[in-house]
Amino acid sequence: MRLALVGACLIALGPVPAQAQSRWLTGYLQTVPLFTDATPFTPSNASNFNRIRLTIEPRWGPLSLEASYEHVLTFRQRRLSGGLGPGGVPSGGEWFELGGTITRADEEHVLWRHRFDRLNVRFSPGQAMDLSVGRQAVSWGTTLFLTPADPFLPFSPSDPFRQFRGGIDAGRMRLYPGPLSSLDLVVRPTKTALGEEMTALLRGLTTWKNWELSGWGGTLYGDRAGALAAAGGLGVWAVRVEAVMREIRGRVVGRGSIGLDRLLQVGGRDLFVLLEYQRDGLAAASPEEYLGILQSPEFLRGELQVLGRDEAVLQVSYQLHPLWNVAALWLVNLNDRSALMAPSFGYSASDNVSLAGGVYFGVGETATTLERPLPSEYGLSGTTGYASISWFF
Repeated sequence: MRLALVGACLIALGPVPAQAQSRWLTGYLQTVPLFTDATPFTPSNASNFNRIRLTIEPRWGPLSLEASYEHVLTFRQRRLSGGLGPGGVPSGGEWFELGGTITRADEEHVLWRHRFDRLNVRFSPGQAMDLSVGRQAVSWGTTLFLTPADPFLPFSPSDPFRQFRGGIDAGRMRLYPGPLSSLDLVVRPTKTALGEEMTALLRGLTTWKNWELSGWGGTLYGDRAGALAAAGGLGVWAVRVEAVMREIRGRVVGRGSIGLDRLLQVGGRDLFVLLEYQRDGLAAASPEEYLGILQSPEFLRGELQVLGRDEAVLQVSYQLHPLWNVAALWLVNLNDRSALMAPSFGYSASDNVSLAGGVYFGVGETATTLERPLPSEYGLSGTTGYASISWFF
């Protein structure tokens, strides 16, 4: 509770910027009512998920501060649910204890968490260099949904509520030797149930013709690792590809994904189509391996977005009106033939208020055995309906 009060005071008061700023405090408020149908192992559940986020970014010449503080309050009929369940800010074993659970009573029905999602100091002495230390967002993904070559808290592809990428505790130095190239060094210590580990990676990025090319290498949680990625255009399609090789417990493991996406005009409106495929040597080739994957160090660190060795994503979205859009997501495990499907809609009520809603439901094998306690990745997912209201200020 003490940390929560300190965070609230820091965000509410904030340092007075040396330079005039029109908006020194920004925020984000979201509420999401949900209902999940019963599954063979869990009862139905109704809940209401609420998130508030406050951000300050004062600047004094080359020095700046970024602080984002979040509270997540969930009211729920039951603690357990077999469907889509949004949580707080994702964490990958961050070094500093900058959050926690506030709830003291009735945790069965009320869960209240808080966290500094950003808290870093940045020094930019010129356009060619940028230094930052503290909790910050780092994104190295090239593909849009399944990003195995992004080593820093990748998004869950089945989370429709996350607006901001989770921050990590790290030191970062970025150099810009040219207008279309950069070098990015990230040193990140972590503390998880596995103990204290260190990640130190250097990434280079440049452009060639109409292609963006990048690669990184170093030590990832103590393992030697390297990755290559490219994004560009082939005809009317955008092509994105990334691959990583990593030495884990004496063996070399490969992970990679490739995606195609295109923006079309249909009936005078935008139609966006995206297709991605991932081959992941860290994931499971069959349902018999799921239990071992769920207990693996990589899963416990939050490195896996999905469980299947071979997975594909199809997303289609269409602009019905400048204020309305509809979309559909299809996430398929090609090994056990299960799938998670999600039709949805979005409405822009004003410049800073948006409404959204949809349904998530899984299809696949549901019969459990001693050899296969989890018969498929998505078959036991309960149908979940949700609506959300987001207000940015």
